[in-house]
Amino acid sequence: MNDAQMKDTINIMRIIRGTTVDGPGFRTSIYFAGCHHKCEGCHNPDSWDFHAGEPMTLDQIREVIEEEDFDVTLSGGDPLYNPEWVLAISEIVHELNHSVWIYTGFRWEEICSDEKLLNAVSHCDVIVDSPFMIHLRDTDLLFRGSSNQRIIDIKKSLDSGEIVLWSRD
Repeated sequence: MNDAQMKDTINIMRIIRGTTVDGPGFRTSIYFAGCHHKCEGCHNPDSWDFHAGEPMTLDQIREVIEEEDFDVTLSGGDPLYNPEWVLAISEIVHELNHSVWIYTGFRWEEICSDEKLLNAVSHCDVIVDSPFMIHLRDTDLLFRGSSNQRIIDIKKSLDSGEIVLWSRD
């Protein structure tokens, strides 16, 4: 990553340590500030503001990830409004032999047509895509809030050229 492309800090709403709701197993969930999707019924509307939260450096985020020693989930807001940070954090997580899940309001098809977004997510393992839609809300769904959202295995999808949904198996 070219450091000149990245700000010194990123605003983070919060980091939840040891959560089990943002993907399988215990995870460290990093909630980015900022989102233009503004989904009706969003569970975290305070995260829409790009200036909310606290500024953190990549080294500070690395310290938390190393300390917790769990797989990581990037959420928000929407992390893909800062693709260079998604890439940098994902590289750290993989150096530490953990997986990265990312939640975004962008659809997979949109991501694949944008070089910066695709490059960022290609360093993640699983993506939960698409905006939350209150009229499709389903509390019985695993790791997502509405039925239009998909849990996509990124590597398998990129390798096959088709969407491959993630499965626990």
